[in-house]
Amino acid sequence: MPQQKDIVKIAIQMPGAYPQLIQLDQKKPLSAVIKEVCDCWNLPGPENYALQYADGVQMYITESNRLDIKNGCILRLTKAPGRCAEDLYKGIQSSDAGVRCDSLKELASVSTDVTFAQEFISRDGHLLLVKIVEDCNESNVIMTHTLTGFMELMDHGIVSWENLSSVFIKKIASFVNAKPTDVSIQQVSLDILMSMVLSSSNLFLQVKLEVTMERLIAHLQVTNQQIQTKAMALLMALLQTAADSDRQDMFAFLNKKNLRQYIYKNIIHSSGSVQDEMAHYLYVLQSLTLNHLEPRMRTPLDCYSQEQRDILHGLRQAAFETESDNSLSHERRRSLCAKEFKKLGFSNNSNPGQDLVRTPPGLLALDTMYYFAARYPDAYSRFVLENSSREDKHECPFARSSIQLTLILCEILRIGEPPSETRSDYHPIFFSQDRLMEELFCVCIQLLNKTWKEMRATQEDFDKVMQVVREQITRTLSSKPTSLELFKNKVNALNYSEILKLRQTERLHQEETLAPPVLELKERLKPELLELIRQQRLNRLCQGTMFKKISSRRRQDKLWYCRLSPNHKMLHYGDVDEDLENPPIETLQEKIPVADIKGLLTGKDCPHMKENKGKQNKEALDLAFSITYDVEEYSLNFIAPSRTDFCLWTDGLNVLLGREMSSESMRGELEILLSMEIKLRLLDLENVSIPDSAPVVPKPPSNYNFCYDFSQTEQ
Repeated sequence: MPQQKDIVKIAIQMPGAYPQLIQLDQKKPLSAVIKEVCDCWNLPGPENYALQYADGVQMYITESNRLDIKNGCILRLTKAPGRCAEDLYKGIQSSDAGVRCDSLKELASVSTDVTFAQEFISRDGHLLLVKIVEDCNESNVIMTHTLTGFMELMDHGIVSWENLSSVFIKKIASFVNAKPTDVSIQQVSLDILMSMVLSSSNLFLQVKLEVTMERLIAHLQVTNQQIQTKAMALLMALLQTAADSDRQDMFAFLNKKNLRQYIYKNIIHSSGSVQDEMAHYLYVLQSLTLNHLEPRMRTPLDCYSQEQRDILHGLRQAAFETESDNSLSHERRRSLCAKEFKKLGFSNNSNPGQDLVRTPPGLLALDTMYYFAARYPDAYSRFVLENSSREDKHECPFARSSIQLTLILCEILRIGEPPSETRSDYHPIFFSQDRLMEELFCVCIQLLNKTWKEMRATQEDFDKVMQVVREQITRTLSSKPTSLELFKNKVNALNYSEILKLRQTERLHQEETLAPPVLELKERLKPELLELIRQQRLNRLCQGTMFKKISSRRRQDKLWYCRLSPNHKMLHYGDVDEDLENPPIETLQEKIPVADIKGLLTGKDCPHMKENKGKQNKEALDLAFSITYDVEEYSLNFIAPSRTDFCLWTDGLNVLLGREMSSESMRGELEILLSMEIKLRLLDLENVSIPDSAPVVPKPPSNYNFCYDFSQTEQ
């Protein structure tokens, strides 16, 4: 008795007969099932029949795929694949052109099934098709069916493409090269040639020899989108398969023919939308073209190369050097160069080439900087001089930013990655712009400087700024700008405040899509995590911070230190020497009881900002805070060293006063902690043993030669 799971309820059709509803026993041999079906319809010779899906892909049912049959499937009783193959083999050789045409048409349809293909190829049916093509005595309709059937048979990989004769290859190539050829024949011929190219290097050389690049470009200029797509596919196959030297020659030829500009004008811009298959090949062309930058990206700067050293000094001279510098002594000139390289934003100002040793971006970063300085000298000078003249720690380092920006652009444009077989996210701007990498860099380095100022960033915020710039670039490119000017306008409109708004909107949308239990968990976790942040703020106040006193003449005067007592009851402060980084609490002579603090003021509401109204810059306003104590007649005034310190102190003082923390730093940390905690809580930890104590820290290595020393000494 068969088990219930081995029984499948299906319907079987046959033209001119009522369908049979049967319970298919998957344990019973398929031949026995077919015999029962034939007996029901009184059909002799069950070995001449087979079952086939009636809907969708009409594939033959075999012992190897029968388990894919589901309840409710509709099958059809049809000729067995061996019998069908024999009949078509004979029909193709008929003296009647009509019979040949019908047989080849049916062959093109049924050859998609691998079971039939094996039967037909075992009779050398594919060689019969090859002979029809080589003789080339048939009509265009018959030739189209022949080529289609041949392509379907070869797609199964039963027969190697290597076995094809040179006569056959030349004949297929002639269909592509000939101008008045039937469109359907050209489509299938282009498909066949592409498969040949991708199958072996020998066939690649033969196809490259027979099919001219001129002709492929001509096919891209026709109005038939299928021909355009097939020609583009063959062109990309040739480029991908070619050796590096051949590929460079092919690119040179395509650039000479203005292929990218033509694609932009006649395929991208005129049609408005590009089909998925064509979009993939446009992506491949973009990827292969940009990958010619990979050698520069993978090559570090050679400090002994005079040419590369000259380019580095050319960057410095374009921004700083005057004629009188040439009269300086060697030592004085060397010292001046080091200072100017530091102003230019190099970390290793005595040997700036060391900044370009890291790969990627390697020499490509030097190329982009030099291109910007040479192509847009005014913008380059403005960037460098504007930041090198600043003394408020808000200078944007040109060289360091350029190196990181080049790396970001390499990652966004996927330079160095082989083309994916599934991606189709090409950038229309690539086809409208020569030297896309360099021109994007020139726009984005100026964007970076603009964003740096909007964020009022310091060197500590470098990574944060680069994250924002990456987001600005990726969001803008995702909108598919079709020209560099359009990209420039869009990316500059997407300023830092807009990025914050978009992040907030997306965060809210993400929260709305969370399941109610997750939202409930989030609310339950908030008090615990807020308490964690409060304790961190108080601990930070207990460690203390060094503050600067600024005189009315805006000249640096003295340093003073302020810290909270361990019992959180006193604020201790006092003047300190510059070389004393963390003075003991006993050395701070002044103190204010926390209980006497009445209020916390920030920005323009602070007494020391009101007293110097009109003399304080925006930075000082953003970093100023004061505490009032006793009867609000006295105040202790602060100007934080950085925005981070401002957030830490104002949060900590609000905690001491029993108020809610309100800084942007607190909100960001809370989001990070919530996200991490929720992910940890939702982890599937069943059968996973969690140790009670932390794992033992391994012993340090015997040496640290694998580490890179980032510390640099100015000379």
